[in-house]
Amino acid sequence: MEKIVSLCKRRGFIFQSSEIYGGCGGVWDYGPLGAELKRNLRSAWWNCMTREREDVLGLDASILMNPAIWKASGHVDTFADLMRECSLSNKRVRADHVEAQSGNALRFTGAQLGETPSGQSISMEQAICLLSPQGEHLESARKRAKEAYLRRHLQTQNHSWNDEQIRAAVSKVELQGETSQAVQQSVDFHPETTGELGPARPFNLMLKTFLGPTATLDDPTYLRPETAQAIFAQFKNVFDSSRVKVPFGICQIGKAFRNEVTPKNFTFRSREFEQMELEFFIRPDEAVEIICGEVAKWSEGADLSQPQPNWGWELWHRYWVEQRTEFYRRIGLGDVLEYYWQSEQDLAHYARACVDILCEFPFGTEELEGIAARGDFDLSQHQKHSGKPQEVFDEELKNAAAKLSPEQREALIAKRLAAEQSRTKGEPMPEAEVRAWFERLFKGNFVPHVIEPSAGLDRMALAVLAKAFSETEKVDEKGKKEIITVLRLHPRVAPIKVGVFPLLKNKPELVAKAREVYALLKQHMSCFYDETASIGRRYARQDEVGTPFGITIDFDTLGEQGPELADTVTVRHRDDGAQQRIAIKDLLAYLLPQVQ
Repeated sequence: MEKIVSLCKRRGFIFQSSEIYGGCGGVWDYGPLGAELKRNLRSAWWNCMTREREDVLGLDASILMNPAIWKASGHVDTFADLMRECSLSNKRVRADHVEAQSGNALRFTGAQLGETPSGQSISMEQAICLLSPQGEHLESARKRAKEAYLRRHLQTQNHSWNDEQIRAAVSKVELQGETSQAVQQSVDFHPETTGELGPARPFNLMLKTFLGPTATLDDPTYLRPETAQAIFAQFKNVFDSSRVKVPFGICQIGKAFRNEVTPKNFTFRSREFEQMELEFFIRPDEAVEIICGEVAKWSEGADLSQPQPNWGWELWHRYWVEQRTEFYRRIGLGDVLEYYWQSEQDLAHYARACVDILCEFPFGTEELEGIAARGDFDLSQHQKHSGKPQEVFDEELKNAAAKLSPEQREALIAKRLAAEQSRTKGEPMPEAEVRAWFERLFKGNFVPHVIEPSAGLDRMALAVLAKAFSETEKVDEKGKKEIITVLRLHPRVAPIKVGVFPLLKNKPELVAKAREVYALLKQHMSCFYDETASIGRRYARQDEVGTPFGITIDFDTLGEQGPELADTVTVRHRDDGAQQRIAIKDLLAYLLPQVQ
């Protein structure tokens, strides 16, 4: 991972935000190559979701929205991680991110400092506890305890000592009431400070800001923690203006913000990131059953290649898992994916199913994308809180329902009532509400259910870089060893598609022809022109940033070795070093299908 981070900075993929001022934690800037990589991934996702489909529309919603949206969605009340606070430093850590540690728990009832820089003595009586990990000398742990006592006293008294005064004073602190207890695999100590952790408490992850000129607590809003709620809030506008029918989807790509307490693993978990989300709206299973007579059941080997009218939520969910998997294959991640199907205990009370697509990163196998069957929870919540109907009218459903006998209608209602009574999460819907819901359904009205594939663009970029990174050892004719770094990026997402090189820079005719080829290609793809250093060194520079093709203009191109090779170039392939001669007039036809 350290090598990937180093490469990203050295070659202009990713920089620490505000680096010249010491950085900004959990926030990253994308350099020239990183910006191109993200743009390529963004375009690949957008084209896959919209251009190649007839049933998905795009949206570009604002980051700032009415705060009532976040109240309705539950984010204001429940969008929180459980945090534990270090008793020594007041640092917070996610409760589920504390690794088990073993050692000796040292407890102290207080401390004394005989003489301060001002000549006074200090008594510090509060109790503290910290862990001395296995193998650590106890004096090191005691020194941490002394410094903790001293810094806590300085903080409470608003004293300001310089580092030299603190170091001098720490050596004069005398600890009191020391006891020691061996602990095994404890998760009650901070992984960095070793201080004892307090109880777990919820910490809301939304970043708050203010709208309007007064900027008071009466005018709060939030930087959106996800892009999905904007899609739900604009659902009816998109539906009414686009002449679409359910099933259909709305997708968008945009920035989101979460006040992560412990951002980590480079760009994997950060405070500002970019999401790519699809909300795919479907009929409730009851509507499918009324129209088609049955709801198709999922089974291993089911054909998911083409959606069918009798699909319910389960097959739609499986379909989108397959679609998203295929997308990752297309950008070169197919062989590093795993899946985690959430158990009933993991699921939110409104969710039918959720699968996490996992990816191998250098720091472990982690979530790349989640695909959830969310029922009608989101639109129903916004309908309830806004007072604006989010139902759609389905003529086909109304006509099919009109043909049902009273007995058939009652059977559908009884089936739903039984399902409500067997729920293990959330409150079952009362019978009166169930019957009122079916009354609307039989007239062709319903709130759509939704399947939600949600991916992070920054995580995707990191996954692509990690998968592509490779090192090989090369030994020259003198026996000198050199480590060669190659980014084996898929041509579709590579920041630079083609490097163009004249064999020699001091031959004007070669340079002129190379410039001609460069001008031809750069109108259709990102190219890089380079005429400095040896041709091997130029190849190596482009290999390191993932350029899949190198084009060399040599003397054969000028026809000096015979007319049969005139106006041809050498095309070198990054991954295997293979070379072939291709006519300049055929370059676009050869390259475009591989890089688009």
